[in-house]
Amino acid sequence: MTLLLSNEDVDRLLSMRECIDALAIAYRDLASGRGTDRRRSDSFVAGPVEGSLYSLKSMDGIAPAFGVGAVRIDSDVVTWPTRAGNARREKLAAAGGRFVGLVLLFSIATGEPLAIFPDGYLQRLRVGATNGLAADRLARRDARIVGLLGSGWQAGGQVMALCSVRRVERIRCYSTSREHREAFAAEWSERLGVAVEPVASPEAAVRGADVVLCATNTIDHVFFERWVEPGMHLSSIKRPEIEPAAIERADVIVIHARDASPIHVVAAGVDVPEAREGKGWKLLGEIDFTTLPQLHDVVAGTVPGRTRDDQVTCFLNNIGRGYQFAAAGGALYRKAKAAGAGRELPTEWFTQDVHP
Repeated sequence: MTLLLSNEDVDRLLSMRECIDALAIAYRDLASGRGTDRRRSDSFVAGPVEGSLYSLKSMDGIAPAFGVGAVRIDSDVVTWPTRAGNARREKLAAAGGRFVGLVLLFSIATGEPLAIFPDGYLQRLRVGATNGLAADRLARRDARIVGLLGSGWQAGGQVMALCSVRRVERIRCYSTSREHREAFAAEWSERLGVAVEPVASPEAAVRGADVVLCATNTIDHVFFERWVEPGMHLSSIKRPEIEPAAIERADVIVIHARDASPIHVVAAGVDVPEAREGKGWKLLGEIDFTTLPQLHDVVAGTVPGRTRDDQVTCFLNNIGRGYQFAAAGGALYRKAKAAGAGRELPTEWFTQDVHP
């Protein structure tokens, strides 16, 4: 039988700590060459409303440690509005007020589909867990004060992950919306049992912080070199968030993957704002990604992380990997089977007796 799981199932079954542990296991396989994944691919055509594009995004990976392969597919109507001076990537809830993102999980023993579930909750878990895994290797052991730039969906995953690997005492949160940062602070103070304080400027958030978490949907820089302090760990979830001069101040720089950008397949006459010069994927051209260590090498211990408390360390979660969905999805599937969770669908619905 093939399991159909919901976002609520994912949220209930898989904790941030379990996701971090699953990635740690799988990334050691990736470092040794046993695991594999494919570069993310984004295809674009003109969208249904002015200023929008339709995007079909996919990525996949195989995690032998969990016996699975996974494909993650997003079908989106995307816009790039400018808010508070920064251009942002925002999806429209065009599917009847909802969004479309799916993960398909397959057995590497039989090829059959094991599970199908939406990517929303697992997406936040895998991004948070990736940055949490990096912080565990790169942030100071005594890191207690956190500066957070962003107050959206991904920001919640980032603070969950950091609190899973460090004994955080205080989080200062800035975002361009006062209403959003105040609501975020109230929600996450209660959820984490940690003081989350909304602040009125990015400088107030990052000044004196042991760890700075960038968790935005911007395609412009939001953290700058003048804010770097000795001993800081800098963390981003998108390539453009930290300006190059700040990255170059770091003594240790680790990236998620060597791919500088997704494969972009664009219809004739279509302009993708995040691929323009001076925006999104075209930023950080000064950084040679081919020379930097990848997270899986640090996790495997073949590349050192932080070696001194006064070092500035930086993790760039520069691009997502399909491999994350295989690793986290494999851990989720094991828990779902053990708990009897989800709805069982006949596997015959998704297989065939015709040789393709």
